[in-house]
Amino acid sequence: MPLLFVGIDPNTGDKQSPTVWVDQEKQELVFQGWKLDPELEAECAAFEMPGHAQGIPDGEAVIRMPARMVHLIREACNAVERADLR
Repeated sequence: MPLLFVGIDPNTGDKQSPTVWVDQEKQELVFQGWKLDPELEAECAAFEMPGHAQGIPDGEAVIRMPARMVHLIREACNAVERADLR
């Protein structure tokens, strides 16, 4: 099974479920999070530095993840390293 479930927001309710997975086949971390409000999305889209064009490309999204999920994101990173999926 290529998709490895790592964890869900420990404070999740019935309608919200930020989640972390590892796609072992594509060698990627996968996140389900909250959509940005228009102001934050505009701020992210306006960000520019060398090697990072302004805007959010059509095939990409910026999401919010609660800081309380850092341990799950770290666990997903560890899983990728253990499987040598870099």
